[in-house]
Amino acid sequence: MWRINRLFLLPLFLSLPCLILPRPARGNAELEALMDIKASLDPDGRVLTSWTRDGDPCGGGSFEGVACNQHLKVANISLQGKGLKGSVPPAIARLRCLSGLYLHYNSLAGEIPREISNLTELTDLYLNVNNLSGAVPAEVGNMASLQVLQLCCNQLTGGIPSEMGSLSRLSVLALQHNKLNGTIPASFGNLGSLRRLDLCFNLFSGTIPVKLANLPQLQYLDVQNNSFSGLVPPALQRLGEGFQHMNNPGLCGIKFPALRNCTLLDNASTNDLQPFGVNTNQTVQVPLTANVNVRCNQTHCSSSSKLPQVALVVGIVTAAVTVTCVGFLTFLRYRRRKQKIGSSLEISDGRMSADYNKDCYSRSASPLVSLEYSNNWDPLDDGQYGNGLSQPSLQGFRFTLEEIESATQYFSEGNLLGRSTFSSVYRGMLRDGSPVAVRSINVTSCKSEEEEFVSGMSLLTSLRHENLVRLRGVCYSKGRGECFLVYSFAPGGALSRYLDSEDGIGKRQEVLEWTTRVSIIKGIANGIGYLHSSEMNRPLVVHQNISVDKILLDEQLNPLIMNAGLPKLLADDVIFSALKVSAAMGYLAPEYITTGRFTEKSDIYAFGVIILQILSGKRRLPGSMRSSVESDIPKSFIDDDLKGCFNEAEASRLGKIALDCTSESPDNRPTIFRVTEELDACSL
Repeated sequence: MWRINRLFLLPLFLSLPCLILPRPARGNAELEALMDIKASLDPDGRVLTSWTRDGDPCGGGSFEGVACNQHLKVANISLQGKGLKGSVPPAIARLRCLSGLYLHYNSLAGEIPREISNLTELTDLYLNVNNLSGAVPAEVGNMASLQVLQLCCNQLTGGIPSEMGSLSRLSVLALQHNKLNGTIPASFGNLGSLRRLDLCFNLFSGTIPVKLANLPQLQYLDVQNNSFSGLVPPALQRLGEGFQHMNNPGLCGIKFPALRNCTLLDNASTNDLQPFGVNTNQTVQVPLTANVNVRCNQTHCSSSSKLPQVALVVGIVTAAVTVTCVGFLTFLRYRRRKQKIGSSLEISDGRMSADYNKDCYSRSASPLVSLEYSNNWDPLDDGQYGNGLSQPSLQGFRFTLEEIESATQYFSEGNLLGRSTFSSVYRGMLRDGSPVAVRSINVTSCKSEEEEFVSGMSLLTSLRHENLVRLRGVCYSKGRGECFLVYSFAPGGALSRYLDSEDGIGKRQEVLEWTTRVSIIKGIANGIGYLHSSEMNRPLVVHQNISVDKILLDEQLNPLIMNAGLPKLLADDVIFSALKVSAAMGYLAPEYITTGRFTEKSDIYAFGVIILQILSGKRRLPGSMRSSVESDIPKSFIDDDLKGCFNEAEASRLGKIALDCTSESPDNRPTIFRVTEELDACSL
């Protein structure tokens, strides 16, 4: 019994350093560790000037790039792209609660310290795009919590430690653009959570393990520009373009269009002839057309029977010699070509990125090719964006694909908030601990003209108002063929959740009080007013698709308009498709049918419908709603669930505003500025 209890309590004891009572990091062992880390990462003291001995690492940003958990322990260090020129120190291991270490896009040199394996809580390790050298420590295999290991674009040498096959939670392993050699460890077949493995542009050889190909979660395997050989496991066919294998002349396969067919020599080299109907325990059978008498011996066989046999043997030998010579010459040519490629890919060229390098991906270019980080748009660039388009407003708004994948747990279905005809929205968590909503938009749904797209994105990033959902940043991925918009997360959900369902059966999330409803209406009007005004040379923005589904609520139930300016990014057919829902719900202004144009007055019409929905508590308004409001008897159109707790004068006033906003003629509708004046006249 004691043994069982001891085993049960062991994980608790191991995690005690991260669960002890909160104590300020100032003056403790973690502060000392951070100062040692600073001395190693920034020996000149020019970057981490905010890291001081009298500071507090958990004191609200006083230590740049440091974030703490709820127990006041250092949980994240995010110093990517800071120009650090030191080395990764063993002192990192003293931050026992560290879950994320992000040191990519710097100029760090030296080896990866073995002590880093003591970080048993670490899930994300980003050391890519530096000048690190030496071998990958075998001790990394002890980091049981590790999910993402990014070591690409360094000068690492040696082989991949077989111990890394113990990383059961590892989802992404990126080792591309190093000087690594040897084979893929057979232990990689145990990485049940592995989704992405990138080994391109190294010196690897040997075969691709069958067990690796059969991993259930594997989605992407890149082995380009190595010296792999032998039969490619047929299971990799399921990856489609997710399997990249160019410039490995020794590879062959079945039903891989870009691979050559395998020969018996390939079979012999891989010791796996069974897929071709050849039994390795027997000699190769001679076809019946060879007319060889297998029962004869040297005494009784006639010369006529020996001639075909000799010819067959000579033919086989000649073919074997020819294939060997051609293969050898091809290999020499390939090695020269590879050395030439390798010499032109210096890490210091400044165009590497967290998104996968363009030389490792062979998909056709998308309309966003000039915006791709790994091509002409570097995440650390000073302002030149593909084709020379200068967009200073986008500075500080760019995320890398790695950050997006890490925030959403690689677009886990468990984080999926919703899907539409053109996009998917995922809940995520940034490295600083703030929750976000990540909208992924397929490139085929975006404007086809790059200049229009960039202009639309510039407009999106310029929209900032307390009643608009805050856009935190953007990301472009040519490899995935997607654009990502990162918004602040609104925990209150959509306004539609606080209304009765369309069929009247579903239960609403919560009954909003009267004062809250009035406040929400005013907040929506203020947001629309901001869009309909021109500030700092920003053009007027017509939302085009306002609805209760496009209004989110924050913790205090303040309204936040989402998708403002989004039509500027989308193709026309996508916009038209979205309008079908608006028309069905009654938000589409009548004049759109004849003019096909959106104006400020079309936004006003939709806003009037939203007022009626908020007053009645219903998503789908009854046919008698307008006549009830016109009768000016609030009890006939106000939500019954309020049980009479509302201000009749305010209700009457709001009903009148809604009627004016939903007038059939756009000329009779008020401007949003007139509406806000009338709303301000409503006393709370």
